[in-house]
Amino acid sequence: MCVAWKVNLPPVYIDLIVLVPVVTPSLKIDKEKPIEGAEVYMTCTAEVGTRPITYIWQRHTVFEGSFKVQEGTDNMFVLSPVTREHTGWYTCTVRNVVNERTSGRLSLDVVYGPDEPIITIEPYAISENGFAANELEKVILNCTASSNPPCEYIWFYNNSQLDTGQMYIFPKISRTQTGLYTCLAKNLHLNTRTQLTISLTVYYLPEGSPNCTALPHNEYKDVALWCSWPGGLPLAQLYWMKQSEEDNIIVSKSNATLIKRGTDLKNSTTFYCSIFHPSLRKNITCSTTVVMPSGGPNCSAVATKLNEFIMLTCEWTGGMPRITLEWNYGHVGDIKESSNIYVFKPDRTYNGKLFICTALHPMITEQTECHIQLEAPVLDSPSMINSVLEGNSAQMACNLKLATPSSEITWYDNNNYEIITDSQKYGINKEDSMSNLTVRETEWGTDSGLYRCMASNAVGNTSLLIRLNVNKYPTPPNVTISKLIYSRQRTEVDVEWMTQGTGNLTGFMVQRQASIRSTAPKRSIQTAPWDTVASDIEPEIRGHKLGGLDPSIVYAFRILAVNHKTTGFPSEVKTPADPPNNIYPAAIGAGFAGMMVAAVASLLVFQYIARNRQNYP
Repeated sequence: MCVAWKVNLPPVYIDLIVLVPVVTPSLKIDKEKPIEGAEVYMTCTAEVGTRPITYIWQRHTVFEGSFKVQEGTDNMFVLSPVTREHTGWYTCTVRNVVNERTSGRLSLDVVYGPDEPIITIEPYAISENGFAANELEKVILNCTASSNPPCEYIWFYNNSQLDTGQMYIFPKISRTQTGLYTCLAKNLHLNTRTQLTISLTVYYLPEGSPNCTALPHNEYKDVALWCSWPGGLPLAQLYWMKQSEEDNIIVSKSNATLIKRGTDLKNSTTFYCSIFHPSLRKNITCSTTVVMPSGGPNCSAVATKLNEFIMLTCEWTGGMPRITLEWNYGHVGDIKESSNIYVFKPDRTYNGKLFICTALHPMITEQTECHIQLEAPVLDSPSMINSVLEGNSAQMACNLKLATPSSEITWYDNNNYEIITDSQKYGINKEDSMSNLTVRETEWGTDSGLYRCMASNAVGNTSLLIRLNVNKYPTPPNVTISKLIYSRQRTEVDVEWMTQGTGNLTGFMVQRQASIRSTAPKRSIQTAPWDTVASDIEPEIRGHKLGGLDPSIVYAFRILAVNHKTTGFPSEVKTPADPPNNIYPAAIGAGFAGMMVAAVASLLVFQYIARNRQNYP
């Protein structure tokens, strides 16, 4: 204190205050890594400085920068409770009337977590219960949980551990991987954990392709257009596209039906069904065309082997919807599409019974049907009596006029034995309903008689008798032997003959009979059968030479004329005569030959002398 005064004046007092600037403060914290929710105390101390001192607290972060969090005369900053938002760098600035100073930075790292995880999916798609993915897509699940320090992640599928890491990848996800996926987050520092479970549904298309068709409806008065693609996840959504502005669109799952009046439809009209599914990039369509086929039903009847059953068939193929066929207005058999076969066991009472097949279709305006009547076979023949000359082939014909079911014609010979088609004697040729029987090389005494053709089916049988007369050719003329002479060695014989009377003939045959000479005093001949030693001799020939005879055997010969298969009466029987004596003719011939040789030799000598006169004067 300074005091000053004057005489006779009172003294004056003056206070002198010295202001001291603040120095850089020191900053302390009781917990540098507190757990979220605890209390944190920060103390700022300025050793020197004129009071009063103001304390300014600031927090610094990377994203938010620097900002003031508290200001006052209290040198303590309390965070109660501390949160993760308090994490950052802190400074304390002290200020008095003289100056201000700022402390160094002090880090506050709040430990927390993990929070409940957040799971995201890529590509993003959701279902009613969670996430969704299309089969065969690449799918990524990502799990995030706030935690300090950062937490570890463990993935579970239906409570079974899959993998670790923040991300789980499906390269090509399949429908079998649908289920519950859990992400577990663990803070190893705090030994705390949280988890989140999500449902992942894998969508997949139905098997095959969508099917569009048309079906009869309302007793074949209407057409039901039916579009179907069952299965898949989720179910496909389908609807029939509009044909006109008056039509309504009705979306259905798995299948869609649209009813149209049959008589209102034009033939060959096409309808389209649109189909949506999450696994499709865009809607697809299928179509069906309503068609009334041309023509009409076709009826037929066949019998099974041994005529045990009859099979009635009614067919009318094509069309959409398919033509529906029924027998006798539904009273027999079943109702079937396109082809209706009715099988039953018949008897003879079915002969003449009528069966009617009716066609049903929504676009038919008039009743359409076909008829088939069961009939036992009926046979006839263009010729009931046939005649043929012996040796020729005979033809007989049998016509199957009527038979339902159809039947085969069987032939029986004149002894009532069934004729086999590959027989050498007989030939059977079939053309349509006609069966022709050929009897080859007919014989007069064997092939004449009654032949029978027979046909049978499941409702009856019938047969027809046809007569065959095999006639012999006219008898050829008689033959007489005009010459029959042995050769010199008696091993050959020359025979000549002539005919007597008129008649046709086609050749001759020579027959021989051999008899052995008897050694008894009386000459006796033992007869033997006649052997044909020459046949097919042309009708113009009247002579023949036979060889190969045994001189010790006595032979007898006879000639027969032949007219095809008819043989004439044998000629008289003759034995060959011995050859005449030929010595004189031989001598005369030899003398004549000698004279001719001498004459030729003389002529040659004269010619030689004439040409060589100079040498022979």
